[in-house]
Amino acid sequence: MGKIILTGDRPTGKLHLGHYVGSLRRRVELQNSGEFEKIFIMIADAQALTDNADNPEKVRQNILEVALDYLSCGLDPAQSTLFIQSQVPELCELAFYYMNLVTVARLQRNPTVKAEIQLRGFAEGNEEDGSQRQGIPVGFFTYPISQASDITAFKATTVPVGEDQEPMIEQTREIVHKFNSVYGETLVMPEILLPDNAACLRLPGTDGKAKMSKSLGNCIYLSDSADEVKKKVMGMYTDPDHLRVEDPGKVEGNTVFTYLDAFSRPEHFQRYLPDYASLDELKAHYRRGGLGDVKV
Repeated sequence: MGKIILTGDRPTGKLHLGHYVGSLRRRVELQNSGEFEKIFIMIADAQALTDNADNPEKVRQNILEVALDYLSCGLDPAQSTLFIQSQVPELCELAFYYMNLVTVARLQRNPTVKAEIQLRGFAEGNEEDGSQRQGIPVGFFTYPISQASDITAFKATTVPVGEDQEPMIEQTREIVHKFNSVYGETLVMPEILLPDNAACLRLPGTDGKAKMSKSLGNCIYLSDSADEVKKKVMGMYTDPDHLRVEDPGKVEGNTVFTYLDAFSRPEHFQRYLPDYASLDELKAHYRRGGLGDVKV
């Protein structure tokens, strides 16, 4: 059997640069590499309902937004199979059976699930405990199992994702191991494929937060106009201690330089910053101070 890719996104809004550097750009490269027999790109609308059940129209409309973002990035329907999760009902059926192979305690230990619960402000208790926050929907709590269903149903050998999804793939691997141990060698064990650029593992938001997120309002969207991108870039969090031009600057943790690590190429400097031969030279100047008239 040849190598098969399964990956995708929840249609909870327009896709942003975090999605692009974390997975989309790599998907296009893999699509065009010729190394994979099949490539499946899923718009995970059923998973999006796990925390948007009260607004299905939002999910429905965002399916089109995500599809357009896919095409604009270079995903080609002639080379990759793009599909909508809810149109394959067998995926939900398979997830139901997998639920018997995973304990509640194991889901509670999943770092990605814990982080997403905190990000969305779900209450750990029940709705009768006096909390003003919504309790954790069961569907949201079990979405790692749904992901395992998606991956294994298509016999995916490779799952290209960002670093924050690594615990999810590990949970899938545990389900595959458990299923095969009980029922015989049936499911394919998937491997994770992380971005090869360290700056792309978790792109920070424009406000310097640890992760670009729609809910935090710190995104640069793929569909933003040139004027919108410029406005967001010029307002980005940089270096709070760099108050004067002559002050030495800090590159580490500086959001602008993280973005330069993710996107800049040597030829960009000749075109836009001819005074610098490379990004390393620009960083060195900023560290020793005096860099203020160059818009980075």
